[in-house]
Amino acid sequence: MSFLSLLLALLIEQARPLVRGNWVHGTVRVWVNWISQTLDAGHPRLAWTTWMLAVGLPAVIATVVHWFLIGVFGWPVAMIWSVAVLYVTLGFRQFSHHFTDIRDALDVGDERLARELLAEWQHVEVGSLPRSELLRHVIEHSVLSAHHHVFGVLTWFSVLAALGFGPAGAVIYRMSQMVSHAWQASPKATKGWVSDTLQNAAREAWRRVDWLPARLTAVAFAVMGNFEEAIDCWRNHAQRFPDDNDGVVLAATAGALNVRLGGEALRAEDAHDESQDSESTPGRTPEMAHLPSVVGLVWRSVVLWMVLLALLTLARLLG
Repeated sequence: MSFLSLLLALLIEQARPLVRGNWVHGTVRVWVNWISQTLDAGHPRLAWTTWMLAVGLPAVIATVVHWFLIGVFGWPVAMIWSVAVLYVTLGFRQFSHHFTDIRDALDVGDERLARELLAEWQHVEVGSLPRSELLRHVIEHSVLSAHHHVFGVLTWFSVLAALGFGPAGAVIYRMSQMVSHAWQASPKATKGWVSDTLQNAAREAWRRVDWLPARLTAVAFAVMGNFEEAIDCWRNHAQRFPDDNDGVVLAATAGALNVRLGGEALRAEDAHDESQDSESTPGRTPEMAHLPSVVGLVWRSVVLWMVLLALLTLARLLG
């Protein structure tokens, strides 16, 4: 059932992507903001309670509905519920239009438009980035988006579904990522201010939740790319990036594609941004030819995941 749910969700998302500003994501943002404003008191224990409620309650609801549907209607109806949950938590089309628009602008030589599109996508100050740096940031953000929107969700959905918790894994991963992003530093004068304690708890929880998916994504990229270089870059250069999990994914990507990643970070429009520069990995200077290579690497990794899930499903049925 897990394999079929993932396959159907990916196919539906490619044919009819979830529109931006949809009511599901809007409702989640309202929930996340409400619970932080209601419970955030700057106390460490209460911060973890707030995080567990923000992330855990939607996961519990997804699990209870899953079990109810199995018990009352059987697995075909429960699978429809899993597909629906995956549809709103997993998918390329939630970010790929940014990559496509920037690539098309660079194809026609309109670097000014490409910079504007990157700034709009990441809410950053781009300035007058040279072409190679622009390409580097596009590659980095695209790879991380693919990891967060596809491979991370796929990992935890597969793990918890195998344990009988249905789509709870997809909800936990997506909610953890959204909560960590939503509770980043903001001015105290604004209504959405979140205490440092709650921000730290959300960041630490996200680091733990993303630990396993980041390494599985890196392994998939290594298998589907230049394996030896990807593993070597992962082992020796992942620590050059400010975020441990993102560093593993980006270092493996750099080795798999022989492209230089890392360097000066883009600064967010928010004055409270804490972006940090990183050291560059070995590899070729980013070029336009690397963009289709990134797309190919990601899709081959998705196929690898689906083949492995299909084999595991077949083995389970035959066993």
